[in-house]
Amino acid sequence: MIDRLDTVCIKVKDVEKSSNWYQEVLGFGVAFEGNGYRVLSVGNGVPLTIEEGLTSMSTNQSYPIFFSKNIEDTYSSLKSQGVQIDPLHNDDVSHFFDFYDLDGNKLQVCYFE
Repeated sequence: MIDRLDTVCIKVKDVEKSSNWYQEVLGFGVAFEGNGYRVLSVGNGVPLTIEEGLTSMSTNQSYPIFFSKNIEDTYSSLKSQGVQIDPLHNDDVSHFFDFYDLDGNKLQVCYFE
């Protein structure tokens, strides 16, 4: 029936500005450009689609979790670029932190062995 997860979609106010942010800050590539959306490549994993539309913190409950082998370096890099970022946590299973894109969409990075 369902073979795989194709993409994760996040609503953004300005797809061009957001696409540039995801490319410059997170190092994502553009896999496809459509009218009002971009499909971004995230390493060898599931692509992230940003789609122009209404954004609201009260309606955006879903978020992607990215994996990083070097979470401390990733944390420091995002923080040094002025990205809104929450503290780095360790719950004895994984390390993780939340950060936010230009539209306030929550994103998370984790590391576990």
